[in-house]
Amino acid sequence: MKPRISVVIPAHNEEAVIARGLDALLAGTSPGEFDVVVVANGCSDRTASAAARPGVRVLETSRSGKVNALRLGDAACRAFPRVYLDADVRLDAASVRALAEAAARPGVLACAPVPEWDLTGTGPLVRRVHRVHDRLIAPARVLAGVGAYVLTERGHQRAFPLPDVISDDGWVDGCFAAGERVAVPQARTVVRPARTVRAHLARRVRVRQGNRQLAELGRPARTLRAGALRELLARRTVSPLDAACYVAVLAADRVLTRLRGDRSRWGTDTGSRHRDSTAAS
Repeated sequence: MKPRISVVIPAHNEEAVIARGLDALLAGTSPGEFDVVVVANGCSDRTASAAARPGVRVLETSRSGKVNALRLGDAACRAFPRVYLDADVRLDAASVRALAEAAARPGVLACAPVPEWDLTGTGPLVRRVHRVHDRLIAPARVLAGVGAYVLTERGHQRAFPLPDVISDDGWVDGCFAAGERVAVPQARTVVRPARTVRAHLARRVRVRQGNRQLAELGRPARTLRAGALRELLARRTVSPLDAACYVAVLAADRVLTRLRGDRSRWGTDTGSRHRDSTAAS
């Protein structure tokens, strides 16, 4: 059976989550319906063995790096459209099919699911910060920040080969005009944001680095509209306490930026991973 859709999953030390994500992706699929390629890159754990199963091809490289893994997986793909999926994000088969249907519409070159946020284990301060942040960026968010994006063959020609950037989804999002990339409400990813303020600030460092790279390549990131937070408050979409927590953490982010630059020692937020019992055994 010729696969209808290819799925590329770059995975660096994702033993804790890769099995659960693949189970969700493949549940209810016909044999050979999806062409799934997992690229275990620079792993020091059992990511590759945890990913091994019928219907999944596992590639291994000693070189770590998401973009390199995406390029390797992409080169091994057998079908279009192609889904590029973060290993710690869950996407089910029904969503993949909905994305493929959207990608077949005239004029659509790229599409992405709508994220659902799993806030399990997050503290009250982080929940409030995330609530505001999500509502601020949601109007402009399509391909970036949702854990997965899809390219048609024509879209792939425009976005690939990916340059060596931190924000691959930001790069891809910037390759298309508004009418060429669409969000698909029938498709959902389950995404875990940072669980702690420390982890949130660590991610902000990486976002700034990624945005700087994109700007240097002539793809400046979209900026928030002036007054957007005031509008959320006026519509009572967020509470004054939500806004105050967001502003306080934003101020801390700016102070750390001035003190440290982007040479941060904040670690990877491995605590945000869903622990997979099969990987832990």
